[in-house]
Amino acid sequence: MSEIASEAMESEFGTVAGWTEEAVRALGPEHAVPAGCRGSGSEGALRWLADTLALRAGDRVLDAGAGVGGPAGWLAADRGVRAVCVEPMAEAVHASRALFGLPSVVALSQALPLADASFDAAWTLGVLCTTEEKPAMLAELARVLVPGGRLGLLVFVAEAPLPPPLPEGNSFPSPAEVDALLAQAGFAVTGTADADLGDSPPEWQRRADAVEAEVRRRHGDHPAWAQAEEQSGRVGRLLGSGALRPRLLTAVRSGPTASVDQVT
Repeated sequence: MSEIASEAMESEFGTVAGWTEEAVRALGPEHAVPAGCRGSGSEGALRWLADTLALRAGDRVLDAGAGVGGPAGWLAADRGVRAVCVEPMAEAVHASRALFGLPSVVALSQALPLADASFDAAWTLGVLCTTEEKPAMLAELARVLVPGGRLGLLVFVAEAPLPPPLPEGNSFPSPAEVDALLAQAGFAVTGTADADLGDSPPEWQRRADAVEAEVRRRHGDHPAWAQAEEQSGRVGRLLGSGALRPRLLTAVRSGPTASVDQVT
């Protein structure tokens, strides 16, 4: 879920990703999806996106900013799609390959090493708010989708200026900005919903918590763990106060692929 822009984000999405793989291997494969989805959406949010995007067995689906591959792993298992992951952190890419057997490549979502019109659908979960290059990212997603291809997003949006301390490296758009960026990139919005990131089944949450506890047991005294905890804590406080809101959207590529110059 990361387009890395700070040392804190590198700790959260890089170093901790490798530790997450290590902990899942110790605890068992049933922990992989819940742990891999932490911060990238609940089971209910993933199901809403999959249903609203009408994803079917055999669809070619891109997960852009895939983290350790939890959402893509869930999607491949639940819907039988052919999922491909793109993620800028090498540790996370290694985890997605090892834990889920997914084709994964190290790259930024605004510079996808993928052919034009090579996917039926794509999703990007909590990633648009981690880059200042939002137009380039959405233009790239439009480029790799077939005409009429579907896009799903989980975006953390801010209705007003956010109170400090802010998480490092994030750039949270307003709802109106998200809608305008999608339109400029050639997408027509087809569905929206507020995300409840706490609606996963109890067993899902228990397994995610067990992995977090195992990582803390092994690496809790490492500076990278403290950085990652502070980063996620800042996001959590903003969400808890209502200053930041998780928003789900689906869209369809409705016109010719826009160039980056056209959407900046």
